[in-house]
Amino acid sequence: MTGRRRWSTEEILDVAAELLCTSDPDSFSVRKLAAALGTDSSSLYRHFRSKTELLRAVADRILLTAMDGYRAEGDWRQRIMTLALRVRDAFGRQPQLAAVWGRHVSSGTGSRLVMEEALQALRASGLPDEEIPARYHRIAVLVSALIASEAGVDTVTPEEREQGMELFRVAVLGADPERFPALAHFARDIRPLVVDRRAAFEEILAAQLDQVENAVRPGRTAGSGVPADD
Repeated sequence: MTGRRRWSTEEILDVAAELLCTSDPDSFSVRKLAAALGTDSSSLYRHFRSKTELLRAVADRILLTAMDGYRAEGDWRQRIMTLALRVRDAFGRQPQLAAVWGRHVSSGTGSRLVMEEALQALRASGLPDEEIPARYHRIAVLVSALIASEAGVDTVTPEEREQGMELFRVAVLGADPERFPALAHFARDIRPLVVDRRAAFEEILAAQLDQVENAVRPGRTAGSGVPADD
């Protein structure tokens, strides 16, 4: 009698990612994954101790994809911007998995590579070491929130998107100027959330990086955290 096929960890993650692209993390289960693989749940628990651990591994592979071929080039601001855009683009290709990343934070190699580069870039900014963790956290929260927000837009169907655009036009262009005077005044210039998202992402992140730049104390050597020699 032929035994069941033994699936590798990477093969399991491949199928898990496919399932998550057509469902959400709440409806995803190890049992459904096992059924898709033609095996039983117990065989998967030899690779992952829990559903959460499995989801973290799926999210981490997206971060590994983002870091594939990455080179630290330019000044600290360029490095962080490039890093954030690479992560954004990686999840943009599989937007359903952005929710997984936001809810089940990865601690794998991909996550560590992203964190390491962001922290190295912040050290190069000239910030003293004691201020870097808090600044890193703010940037990480901002980037993950923006990516999750964009992912929500990317997962809607074309029909749902067109319906949303029509509702937007009705709500904005048809606003009663007496009840909504500001909205009526700016109606023709207000853009839907789905428009120019990359530009908005860059501008919002740039504003956060401006705060870092403004916090750098004059007279410090970039990346050293100590005063420069006179």
